[in-house]
Amino acid sequence: MQTMNMSELEAIAARHPGILQRSVWQRFKVGFIAGGILLYFVFAWWFFSIGKVVTNANWSIAGSYLADWVSYEVRPDISIAADGAMEITYPRFDPLGPNANPDWLKATRETVSRTSEAPALAPSASAPAAAKSSSFSFMAPAAPTGQTGETAAEAASPEVRSEEVVTQAVVEMGSGRTVEIMPDRVILSRDGETVMLDLDGARDTVDATAALPDWAEQRQPGAKVVASFGLTGWVEVQADKVKIRKRFFGWENFFFDTDSAFFGKSAGEVIGLIFVGERLDPARSNLSLAWNDILYNPSWQHLDVWTKLLQTIVMAFIGTLFAMIIAFPLSFLAARNIFRNRLANQIIKRFFDFQRSVDMLIWALFFTRAFGPGPLAGMSAIFFTDTGTLGKLYAEALENIDDKQREGVKSVGAAPLAVQRFGVLPQVLPLFASQALYFWESNTRSATIIGAVGAGGIGLKLWEAMRTNSDWENVAYMVLLILIVVFVFDGISNALRSRLMGTKH
Repeated sequence: MQTMNMSELEAIAARHPGILQRSVWQRFKVGFIAGGILLYFVFAWWFFSIGKVVTNANWSIAGSYLADWVSYEVRPDISIAADGAMEITYPRFDPLGPNANPDWLKATRETVSRTSEAPALAPSASAPAAAKSSSFSFMAPAAPTGQTGETAAEAASPEVRSEEVVTQAVVEMGSGRTVEIMPDRVILSRDGETVMLDLDGARDTVDATAALPDWAEQRQPGAKVVASFGLTGWVEVQADKVKIRKRFFGWENFFFDTDSAFFGKSAGEVIGLIFVGERLDPARSNLSLAWNDILYNPSWQHLDVWTKLLQTIVMAFIGTLFAMIIAFPLSFLAARNIFRNRLANQIIKRFFDFQRSVDMLIWALFFTRAFGPGPLAGMSAIFFTDTGTLGKLYAEALENIDDKQREGVKSVGAAPLAVQRFGVLPQVLPLFASQALYFWESNTRSATIIGAVGAGGIGLKLWEAMRTNSDWENVAYMVLLILIVVFVFDGISNALRSRLMGTKH
């Protein structure tokens, strides 16, 4: 092979000037492509108002939501009565259980005498009839209100009783962060900054003695003040109540609820009770009692969550299996090189298009209305959608087979069914099985989504937890279970596909 020197190339270029000149597109195509991509992103930024969304987004709320996934709150309320007595109360299902007395809330208590009006006594039987019916209440016409003599004096006499009340409380919200609560004042301290709030129960106002820092907010003068203490929680100060929301990392009472006999015990104490301790319930062993308390934990509902997760797995498997069984024979009718009837080919392919053109979520809504909420609706949605998708993929695979193998089987006089069995199936069966396995893995995730619209499984449980807007740790628990299942099924599916296709990963 001879090579041309520079003078020969120049001579050719002189005779044919257009041969060695590149077009404008060839010379600048990289710049054109880069400019087009840049223009597209600029258009998308403007069209979807991404800058405005990012600017107006409340990132602090987003951070709080993320923190709720891995933490929980203890929510004591400190009420302030008109006479200055304070009372600390906890919600009914508080993570600390009954008789909560955390070390981060220090309360000063005193025994005081409190005066209250005694309930009105019924008139005596000896009172004159006229006196008994002299006046009536507008709200209860049948109830006489007129009282005379000794009865009226007894009703009007106040009742004096001794009570132990809280006169001062200090809440530790973290290192260098405290809330000091008194009947007429609340002092908030965070990282060296101090906010003093005067409480006026008569006027129902909260007044700051100085300008509030950026971590405290008051919408209007005299209104409540909300102070954020970062990841450790927040406080809401009203004129007659202070709401504490202290955050702790972890999932509260994950194994044993406050009603369990094992609540509040360390892992060592629980193990000791299970194996060597005396029976806490005469009717069953401690091991059985502990397992029962875990499964039926009302806060986490482990048994119900696991059952719903199993429903999701079965729903995905059955739906995909039935779709594969129906799509397999229909794909042979849709393939033009297998079943040479153009009208039948088009009818089957359009049927596949009809099934897969509607999203699985829409089919789930339809079948939920038809069959009612439950796994049957979910299985039907998966089956119906994947029949169309798998059928199309199977038909395209059949149309792209090597006809030489089929012609070879046909040349020896084999029957049509034998031609398909030995000339077609060996080429496409590994691909069919690989695609079915992939859809089974994918449907495990999809079954969670369609479950949220009433099609059963863990999706509905997940949606219920999200709607409360407070049980985000339960949401994180279910998401983690779904991730584990998807990872396991992905590994199984990849291993099976590798064996079927004869490849190693």
